[in-house]
Amino acid sequence: MQHLVLAPILLPLVTGAILLLLERRHNVRVLRTGAWIGLALLLAAAVALLVRADGGAVEAYLLGDWPSRLGIVLLLDRLSALMVLTTTLLAIPALLYACAGWDRRALHFHALFQIQLAGLNGAFLTGDIFNLFVFFEVMLIASYGLLLSGARGERIAAGMHYVVFNIAASTLFLVALGLIYGLLGTLNMAELAVRVSEVAPQDLSLVRVALGLLLVVFCAKAALLPMYLWLPDAYARAPAAVAALFAIMTKVGLYALLRTGSLWFGEAAGPLAGFGREPLLVLGMATMLLGSLGVVGALRLRIGAAYLVLMSSGTLFVAFALARPGTIAAGLYYLPHSCFAAAAMFLIAHIVQRERGRFGDRVLPIAQPISRLTGLLYMVAALSLIGLPPLSGFIGKFLMLGAVPADDTGWVYATVLGSSLLALIGLSRTGTRLFWRIDEAEPEPLHAMPPPDMPKVGSLEIAATALLLAYGVAMSVAPGPILRYTTAAAGQLLSPADYVRDVRGTRPQQRAP
Repeated sequence: MQHLVLAPILLPLVTGAILLLLERRHNVRVLRTGAWIGLALLLAAAVALLVRADGGAVEAYLLGDWPSRLGIVLLLDRLSALMVLTTTLLAIPALLYACAGWDRRALHFHALFQIQLAGLNGAFLTGDIFNLFVFFEVMLIASYGLLLSGARGERIAAGMHYVVFNIAASTLFLVALGLIYGLLGTLNMAELAVRVSEVAPQDLSLVRVALGLLLVVFCAKAALLPMYLWLPDAYARAPAAVAALFAIMTKVGLYALLRTGSLWFGEAAGPLAGFGREPLLVLGMATMLLGSLGVVGALRLRIGAAYLVLMSSGTLFVAFALARPGTIAAGLYYLPHSCFAAAAMFLIAHIVQRERGRFGDRVLPIAQPISRLTGLLYMVAALSLIGLPPLSGFIGKFLMLGAVPADDTGWVYATVLGSSLLALIGLSRTGTRLFWRIDEAEPEPLHAMPPPDMPKVGSLEIAATALLLAYGVAMSVAPGPILRYTTAAAGQLLSPADYVRDVRGTRPQQRAP
């Protein structure tokens, strides 16, 4: 059982490699069976890790039996276990939707899907920032293939912008890593927590620059204003199943900010205590408002869904930048909710596109009605994303607002409630035009609209969307256990001394002579 922490990385990597070998000799049914077996094993491992992490200890796994300050180390705590389970739960409906037929049209889809899961899980479990970079690249390379596979026209342009932006961010990541290693002599997160607090006064400015560059990279990955321009078009052009999995990719940058911020910039960090929190709070509120304005102005449902991802990222920036136990706990509850609800909206947009034929998901009133079931799915997803009671979005925002410190109450309340109101206006307008308002005379079809002979929506697409929304309903019906867990995770994050002690106290086993 001590090796179980490797499972969320090794299982999808091995599964992806096997599926890649099977592609040429077997049909898609064999690939789907292999993918589902790998995902079932991954789910079992993620649940087992969550149960273990709930004990409260920070477990360090020393790869190669090297000391943590020298070698590669994987870390299991409540936060990392929560993120791994969220990723796995999100992957299940995404794969289910793809198995309805889209995976036939995407080259190496199943192998790339598994490799992206390995990159995501590795980023959540790693204990040093160089390997965080490595897993970022594994995740991104797989996402390039998923986004561009079978692409043409506008999707190629959006995909190339996505690739170029992320390559530039990765280059800056490497520069920041080189500066940090040269100044502090380690890239292990726990060791850096000690050395940051002991920085000599003459090196303080350089250390601020290096750590500032690293924060910029994480903010770029999380699409913080003004580094968000890559997200709306790339997510809107991605295939529906891929866009659903992409809903958690911005959360990797947020996870990295939360992890490093709690370790390196806490109260024990000396001159660097609270480094970057005020700018992140202000930019997070601006990102939240920008995302809600994007929802109001969206001319396509999938563009609106992409801006909802941006809005949720801004909300989490605010929750984590406030750095209070209550706001972090509420943010950790809100994080999986936002992933599930946004992913459901991407799938709903694709279902609408299929049902409306050549008019696609454009926000245009037409005489061709959409099924009532699709309208019901849209209503649940919209209410959840806006944050209206009694769904999980409301619970997360309500708890976050209740924990905001008095000095920040006015600005944070105005931003959160204002962005929710704008999202309500935008999603109500979209829902009215798509599902309620039907004109007798159809508008002239646009050149970019899809052909009218699209296949009918199948039961697998509906089931995948309903499963994502069921996650959110379950979080609303039984929030107690989840909030207990996230509250404990927030307390663990805000006690970095325990994290550092547990990691540094893990010794290599005796080697055979």
